[in-house]
Amino acid sequence: MFNMLRMDLRRLFKSRSFYIVLGITALLLILVTVMARSLSDPETLAAMEEQGAEIDESDRMMSEYIQNMSQLDFMHESLGSGFLLVMTGIGMTLFVNGDFSSGFIKNICCVNPRRRDYVLSKVALAGIYSGIITVLSVLLILLSPVLIHMYPVPDSISQIWRYTLWMWLPHWAFALMTLALVLLTRSTTLGIILSLVAGSGLTAAFVGALGKLLHWPPLEQFFLSSVVKSVYVPQNGITQGWMILACTLTWAAIYGIGSLLSMEKRDI
Repeated sequence: MFNMLRMDLRRLFKSRSFYIVLGITALLLILVTVMARSLSDPETLAAMEEQGAEIDESDRMMSEYIQNMSQLDFMHESLGSGFLLVMTGIGMTLFVNGDFSSGFIKNICCVNPRRRDYVLSKVALAGIYSGIITVLSVLLILLSPVLIHMYPVPDSISQIWRYTLWMWLPHWAFALMTLALVLLTRSTTLGIILSLVAGSGLTAAFVGALGKLLHWPPLEQFFLSSVVKSVYVPQNGITQGWMILACTLTWAAIYGIGSLLSMEKRDI
């Protein structure tokens, strides 16, 4: 398993898709930061109003809200929307599918017929992949506002590390979802589609709407996109970790078992 993981890491850092995913993620975060800086600047709003744009009280309240944000407030507004789930899922889908499209998996399973070791190495790789994206995104959100003279109220380092940890765990479980889908379908199509749909919260919204019609309990709160959004609540801080941990472990177990079954029950 560890030999497979080392090979996967070498291939990951040589993979073009990995750096494309990181680049797109960084670009989107920088654009969000620039937009927030523009909206928080009273002079920008005044200039827009002079040019004929309609600026109402809600726009001014939004500007004041952004000016008074703490680092964690701004971080979660940028990262808690679910787009990191989307990027993690797409990136993991492209990387794992490369094992099938290149024939790498046939060579590996001929040398080591124990397919369980292959799945376990990919589970560990999913944790590393999601961890890299999460940590780099947090660092970028901390540094990029300073470069454009935007200074959110600072939070303690311990709070930022706690936030990073609780954000990383559901992203790891989400990466395992795409791993299971690729091992099941041997293609990228379903993994990319579900990364977009589930990561953006559409599946949780659908289940929530259906639950209201059928009078179900609020099951949508247990979806990973909802878990990510609830990691941090402005004014209240980081939410209870047991809920995040329980949802992460449950989904990780489901997707991990699904990955094992997909490898054991299908020919390569």
